[in-house]
Amino acid sequence: MSTPIADYALLGDTERAALVSRAGSVDWLCLPRFDSPACFAAILGTEEHGRWLLGPAGEARSTRAYRENSFVLDTVHETASGRVRVTDLMPFDDDRADLVRVVEGLDGEVEMVHEWVVRTGYGKILPWVSRIEDAQGTTVIRAIAGPDLLVLRGDRLPEPEDHHHRDRFTVRAGERLRFSMTRVPSWCDVPEALDVDPRIEDTVRRFDDWASRHGHDGPYRDAVTRSLLVLRLLTDEVRGGIVAAPTTSLPEDIGGERNWDYRYCWLRDASLTLEAFLGCGYVEETRLWRDWLVRAVAGDPADLQIMYAVDGSRDLPERELDHLPGYEGSRPVRIGNGAVDQRQSDVLGEVMIALDRARTAGLSESHETWEVQRLLVDDLAGHWDQADHGLWEIRGPARHFTHSRVMVWAAFDRAIRAVEDHGHDGDVDRWRELRDRVHAEVCERGYDAARNTFTQHYDTHELDASLLLIPTVGFLPGDDPRVQGTIKAVEEDLLKDGFLRRYRTESGVDGLDGEENPFLACSFWLAESYARCGRLDDAHAMMQRVIAVSNDLGLLSEEYDPHTERLVGNFPQAFSHLALVQAADAIEEADRVRAAE
Repeated sequence: MSTPIADYALLGDTERAALVSRAGSVDWLCLPRFDSPACFAAILGTEEHGRWLLGPAGEARSTRAYRENSFVLDTVHETASGRVRVTDLMPFDDDRADLVRVVEGLDGEVEMVHEWVVRTGYGKILPWVSRIEDAQGTTVIRAIAGPDLLVLRGDRLPEPEDHHHRDRFTVRAGERLRFSMTRVPSWCDVPEALDVDPRIEDTVRRFDDWASRHGHDGPYRDAVTRSLLVLRLLTDEVRGGIVAAPTTSLPEDIGGERNWDYRYCWLRDASLTLEAFLGCGYVEETRLWRDWLVRAVAGDPADLQIMYAVDGSRDLPERELDHLPGYEGSRPVRIGNGAVDQRQSDVLGEVMIALDRARTAGLSESHETWEVQRLLVDDLAGHWDQADHGLWEIRGPARHFTHSRVMVWAAFDRAIRAVEDHGHDGDVDRWRELRDRVHAEVCERGYDAARNTFTQHYDTHELDASLLLIPTVGFLPGDDPRVQGTIKAVEEDLLKDGFLRRYRTESGVDGLDGEENPFLACSFWLAESYARCGRLDDAHAMMQRVIAVSNDLGLLSEEYDPHTERLVGNFPQAFSHLALVQAADAIEEADRVRAAE
């Protein structure tokens, strides 16, 4: 039985991330980047696919918490004989990747088990492992495979046993043991040991200082803070790319085929992340991503992709890893993402909204950064009316999705604002004509007058949760009767046990077998819609319901199964956390308006 997704904690240093279970097993780690091959892949298989276990040998009651507003994790294991604390972190360093683990005896004594199993290439490659002395004369364990060199250090090293390294030891009150794993390119020398304690303090301070800058002060401040931190961790501090999640193939439907690789930079998800940042006062983060965007999309605007690798590269072919059995047998396990070749007409709208907010917040625009946006909008003007696969990356036939058209309207609208409000150049007369034409088309072809609701696409009466974003992007005001009717219809068709689905999978629109569970971002969208249309009590009720399914560390996956009460899908999911922030901002604003009345 796989470890429940909610049992995992996130570690990271803004260039890479790891998942560690409550029991102390690091079951997922990609090095040296978010989108690199994993060296620990047990979450998608077994311990034979790589893990690093450091935890109590017997039964234990385990509690955990992040230290301050950081991703330094303290887990206290209490057994019948004593208590021990394990501190896990990935300290910041531009030149190397480290995972540090510190064991401290608190009371009595606790027998610990230590197992280090390295398998590079997503659990497929058995590295060459040996004991050597480093430049300081300290014995370390070195594992080499292809481009990867991994070094395990520790006050007590495990012993080799059938392609594993294992150890058992007892920790008594007052004792402290330190362990670290470092990855560098295999052609480099074995790196020096870290000075652990200052790195712990520095890691806590850097995350905590960043979190202290945000300006949200509503009733959900703690959840907003943790969500912003998750988004910050998923933003590559060196390259500027923002990944959608640190994992691949954690299933939306346990045992099913809806398993996708989210370790890449979707322009849409990244733009929404920036909107969340900007709403809470973070402007410089936008500059980092905007500069990444200019590099990534450089060249012919017709070659714009919906997603890129963390470094801005474009080649993301989807393939299946047959050697991995998948999380609870959910196959296939995929790396890469075939949606990279799709047309998704909403993407540029999200980009333009985020950059419009950045300009309004005071982020300066260079000639080059505006020129890229202008060229992209001009290119959109030539094909905006083509069918696409929508924001949900439908793998069925292309459609005229209503949300996509709304975001086409938004792209032209924000480009017009850039000219009229900020003095940039552009074909504003053409953009204005197209904006008005798109608006009229959506209101005619994407609207079901009989039911008083917008529809998923032009050729259906089905609903889609993305329709809730119509007032959010300014297409229509929240008090418009068509918006009110859409909210009512979405409630009737897509609410499932108090949570919102993206759309009805039984309609067959996505071309996939099986079902999926409610999508957590959509539930936050509904809370935001309630706040924007004056249903503040309903907004709070929905917000509280969704936040309550976070795990004990405030982390959210992509979806939630209300029947089994399990988080499912890739974890943690940027989309869920950014939607939480945006909903909390809308509710805070609505609360202020109500208080002033």
